[in-house]
Order: sequence, then C-alpha cells, then structure tokens
Amino acid sequence: MMGESRKPLLFVSSSGDGVSNSLRVIATELARRGTEDLWFAADEERRADIEKIDVGTGVRFASLGDPVLEYSPSTWDDEVYRQIVQRSRWKAHRTVVRHTFGVATQAESFWKLSALVEEIKPALMIFDSVNPIALPVAFMWKVPYVLSSPFMPSNLFMTDTPRGFPMMHTGLPLNMSFQQRVYNTYFKTRAALMFLHPTMLKQIRESFAAVKSLQLPRKELTHPAAKTNFAELILCYSVFGLEYPIPVPEKLHMIGAVIPPLPEAQGDDDLSRWLDANPSVVYMGFGTITRLTRLEVHALVEVARRLDGRHAVLWKLPEKQQHLLPPWDDLPPNLRIESWVPSQLDVLAHPNVRLFFNHGGGNAFHEGLYFGKPQVIRPLWVDCYDQAVRGVDSGVSLTVDDPQTVDVEDVLDKITRVLDNPAFRERAEHFSKVQREAGGVRAAADLILGSPALK
Repeated sequence: MMGESRKPLLFVSSSGDGVSNSLRVIATELARRGTEDLWFAADEERRADIEKIDVGTGVRFASLGDPVLEYSPSTWDDEVYRQIVQRSRWKAHRTVVRHTFGVATQAESFWKLSALVEEIKPALMIFDSVNPIALPVAFMWKVPYVLSSPFMPSNLFMTDTPRGFPMMHTGLPLNMSFQQRVYNTYFKTRAALMFLHPTMLKQIRESFAAVKSLQLPRKELTHPAAKTNFAELILCYSVFGLEYPIPVPEKLHMIGAVIPPLPEAQGDDDLSRWLDANPSVVYMGFGTITRLTRLEVHALVEVARRLDGRHAVLWKLPEKQQHLLPPWDDLPPNLRIESWVPSQLDVLAHPNVRLFFNHGGGNAFHEGLYFGKPQVIRPLWVDCYDQAVRGVDSGVSLTVDDPQTVDVEDVLDKITRVLDNPAFRERAEHFSKVQREAGGVRAAADLILGSPALK
C-alpha cells in the first residue's frame, strides 16, 4: 500500500554486516510498501548498499563518517583479532567489551547523528542492539525507538535470566555439569568485576561525562538494560525452541531470520549450473570477520578432498585469503571456491545444498535454519559459542571439538554424522517452518508501521 507512513523513519546501523544487513532488509521492505521519508544512517562504508535500494520509495543514506577502526570488528588489528578468537572465552568476552563500550570513542558519529535527527525530526528510530550512539541521541531528542537484535534474546536480557542460566558468550548449555556451573559462576563474577579495572573505569567516566554534558538522565541511560527498558519494540531474529526458556517482556517479538524476497540477486549462471549438477553440496562460509591461517586453509582443502566421490563442496573464501591455498591444480575436483557469491541466501535456498559449515554467527545460524539446512559449526568468537550450543541442544547441528584448530578427522566426522543422520535435517526443517510462521521481514515491517509513533 502506498504512503503507509509520511512521518520520517530513521534506521541507524553500527559497523559490520552482522548487524547492518537485517536493518537494510527491513528498510527495503518498508520502501517496497511505499513508506515515504525513509532514512538510513551508517558509516560511509554502507553507502553503496543503501543507495542501490531501488524499490518503491527508496531509502536515503546519511553518512556518519568513516568507520571507527577500534570499534568495527572487521577492521580490528591482528593482535585484537587474536584476543577475540583465543581459547579463553572469558578473555575474548573482555576484549569485545573493552573495544565496544561507551559513547566517547564515537563522538564525531554521535554529533553527526544528533544533527541529522534535529534536521529530519524522525517519528521513530530503528537501531541495532550494539549501537553505542543511537540510544543517547534518541534520549536527547525524545524519539521513540525500535531495537533490532540478531543475537539470542538472552543476550539482551541477561540481567533478568534465572539463577544458574548460562552467561552469554560462555557457550555453556542450559543443563550444566558441576564443573560447568562453577565456570559459569566464575565467568559471571569476572564479567561484573571487569568494570572495576582502570581501563574500564576510565571508559565509564568518559561515558558518564558525555551523558552529563548532554544533560541526559545518567542513572537511566547508563543502566545495563537501558536499551531494552526504554524501547517501544524489540525485534529479535530468532525463535523460541532454539533459545532456552527465559522470561521476556511483551514488547519482544521473536520473528526469525529476516529474509528478503528471493532470488536476492541476478544469479551467477555458471554457479547455478554447478549447484544443479551436484546432488549433495556442503557449503562452507565463515562470515566476513574470520581470518584463516595457511594451516587452516590447507586442512579445509583436505576435508573437501576426503569428501570427494560423495559430496561436492562450495567454499566462499575471500580473495585476500586465497593466497593461502595450495596450487590451483592441486585442489580436489569436487571443490569450488568463490571469493564472492551474488547472494549467500540464494545458495542456502538451493535444494542441493545439504549442509552449512559455518562460524556460528547469529545471522548465518538462523539463515541456514530458515532454509532447513543442518549445520556443523566452528565457533569464531563470543556469541558464536552461544548459537553453537543451542544448535546442538536443538538437534540441528554439531560443533567441532576444538574451534582453535581445523582437525580434519573431527570435521569429517561431524559432517558425515550430520549428513548421514536424517534427524538433523528433520529438526532443521522443523525450525524452518517455525521461522517462516514467525513472519520475518514482513512481521518486522508490520510491527514498525503499527507503532503508535506513526499514528
């Protein structure tokens, strides 16, 4: 329906495809419906993605400047990356918090966003749950907002979870052994005490000072649950049954993965023909953040070689990492490597893709299940461990024994077990049905357009 809303709507995205893509898909759906005066504020690197939205009323892009290198995971230096993907989950959690905490590190983007809000006077803001600047801007200009999250809902409501619930980023199951309960308590305690470290105290003081200078309510705005407490709506791209049972407010809507109309892109005819010609394909894609080593790349090639004769392997490997490959004439014939695919969603939707081998990111995990694909997961960092353990407990995936390495025998064992046991596919297809019934992007658009702020 054309003209469903004439009041400005402002999307605000953090750096990184993981949180930006969902917002882009929702903004595109609103434009498709004829919603007028849509804005999308993000780092300059997102400009091309937004400006190519050419459906309906379109979306106007507003630049918040260049990405803050210290904040964006894709631009962290190698030392910070190593700290994030290290064996200690506690230390990885600490690294992420230290590099993403507070408003002070993004002062320039904050003021750009504030000026934009003053100019366009949005009736509603929609922003991701890890955005450090959107909440204080919404407070400053008294703009109601919708919170967007690709993570498990417990990530948002950790302060309200029952006693003994697995702490986020631990990758612990709901039903823990005694040793796991001890580690969970240790992790939670250190996570709380971390904010007493001089580095964190300095960041807290800077954030408090920034909030005070803006004459904003410090107590409310700096509360750990501030974003969820004051949100008008919370959109979470998961479904219950994957997440463990927790109490949640009525304003939380579990809508599953947000998938655009498919095919998403004009397909690569050669790739489409290759998928059509191979009745059983293992798709390997490890997100935009993963930085594989030469040993890991060679081990994954060996995994493909050992699957030859039974399964083909499609591997999306960034061009900047392809120099780590063996010589091209030494690659197994069942392996196809692409530096880029027109649409990962189109690949996952193909009926010949039988298994998704991925890093456990929130989007990858839920998108794979949306298309009924069982998975093998090699968790990359923090929240990936949480998706991985819920995948195991939901019967849709297996996790490699040691994510710090690529053990050829272990990976082959996990892939073979998932492919040979129809229960994994059946459970994945069950959650495909649940996600589609949850509504996805259509539900997100309906909920936003039904906001009292737009009446």
